Amino acid sequence: MAFPEPAGVPRASQTAKSVLRARLVAARETRPSDPAGDGARTAAALELSRFHETVAVYASVAPEPATSELITALHELGIEVLLPLLGREPDWARFAGWGEMTASWRGIAVPTTGSFGPNALTRATMIWCPGLAGSPSGDRLGTGGGWYDRALGWRCPDSIVGLLLYDDEILDDIPTEPHDLKVELILTERRTLDCPLGRPE
Repeated sequence: MAFPEPAGVPRASQTAKSVLRARLVAARETRPSDPAGDGARTAAALELSRFHETVAVYASVAPEPATSELITALHELGIEVLLPLLGREPDWARFAGWGEMTASWRGIAVPTTGSFGPNALTRATMIWCPGLAGSPSGDRLGTGGGWYDRALGWRCPDSIVGLLLYDDEILDDIPTEPHDLKVELILTERRTLDCPLGRPE
């Protein structure tokens, strides 16, 4: 998910990210369908999430790595699933079934169950984030609005932050800025990558 660039950010500091984002978005737009890969990623994410009481996920839109089956499976296990309520500032709501969802910005599905506010993320001990790329050191390239960088400021210190990607989106180096937050785990259709440098001290 993306929002307009934050005000006050020097344009020059965004250049490397913007170039890389454009390349990655273009690659996603031409990526062939891979149901087996999507299933493998979902199965791995479910296995890593199933023993958590509250899991935060995002409702994907194509061509992002799919999350609908993961959301459904977690809900059926009785796990509380938090989904973003889209806006300038972070907010979350509980998933209560696909019948209680509505289309929001860019067609992204959001719950109609009511706002919990940004501090709801403190309940989640597993957090799955979207992104366009990640590195073995835990750097994450988001889609440009900084929503998750702001949202993760509310995370529980003991939570695990994971990034769902396609395997060729794991890159050796990613341009970063001081406000960019790292992830501890990257999950693709082929592998699970532990990122120890992404863990809070």
